[in-house]
Amino acid sequence: MGWPGFSRRELHTPELMDDPDCDLGTLYRTYEQFDRVNALVAGWPLVYRSHLRPFLRRDRANTLLDIGCGGGDVARHLIRWAARDGFTLRVLGIDADERAIAYAGAQTPMSGLHFRAVMSRELVREGQRFDLIISNHMLHHLSATELTGLLHDCEALGGRTVHSDIERSALAWAGFGAIMTPFFHDSFIVPDGMLSVRRSYRASELRRAVPPGWRVERPFPFRLLLTHAGADHA
Repeated sequence: MGWPGFSRRELHTPELMDDPDCDLGTLYRTYEQFDRVNALVAGWPLVYRSHLRPFLRRDRANTLLDIGCGGGDVARHLIRWAARDGFTLRVLGIDADERAIAYAGAQTPMSGLHFRAVMSRELVREGQRFDLIISNHMLHHLSATELTGLLHDCEALGGRTVHSDIERSALAWAGFGAIMTPFFHDSFIVPDGMLSVRRSYRASELRRAVPPGWRVERPFPFRLLLTHAGADHA
């Protein structure tokens, strides 16, 4: 594979797993492997401790919306971590891809975890509200218009929001390929992951792309957090 440019986001090449006609077995293996990939690169234990746990309440069940939940691995970990810390967390995972929801729903049931194949806009129309809202590796999939719509939806849904994604760089691209290629086979993890790096924002770009009230953080190398205090926490 040649060395691509990184001065601009790659906006025209779709990821293999987004193809409605992609091989379903390969797609499901990709969902299965997300748990290990996220454990290696996404840093959700740190994000939970610093950005979610401080706002959990012990006097009632806490609600969390996971947008673009994929196979549901992040949602499952958050419920376990919250329970370990003495909190009750109820999570709704949503994804526009019905294949993701079919996979997530076929896994071992977990108390407090539910999935729906809907968009955030539908939840806004339903008048739903959440204490917390998250997404993982979703922002780079969105056009500028879709990003704006998503952020407006999150504000309407009321919760403190944390969107976690990759930060684009040549080093992140090369490192992901070098580290992941020997271990992840028969899935879309490596080609889509390397493309995801090229599709992702740099911190300065994301700051320019979001409306007032949203904050861009770099918690550690090659990662970005886009956060909002939420209507109930502002």
